[in-house]
Amino acid sequence: MDNATPTPKSPLLSSPQLAALHQDAAADDDENVKQLKECSALYLSLQDCLVKSNRNWKSCQMEVQALKACNERRKNSSGK
Repeated sequence: MDNATPTPKSPLLSSPQLAALHQDAAADDDENVKQLKECSALYLSLQDCLVKSNRNWKSCQMEVQALKACNERRKNSSGK
């Protein structure tokens, strides 16, 4: 018989704690998306595609390329 000690389980969070944790993460995401300015809609579109395709980047290349092009336009228009 194996004498390995069992791994301690992490404490479970209550529903209000989980909700607060998710709200904080959502608020951080919102701030990050706002920084993208005119590219934010393309970023959200890419996120939706990744969720729908089970994180398959190959099936979301149209969205990836659109976001990349938008970021390039933004970079060039800011004079950087």
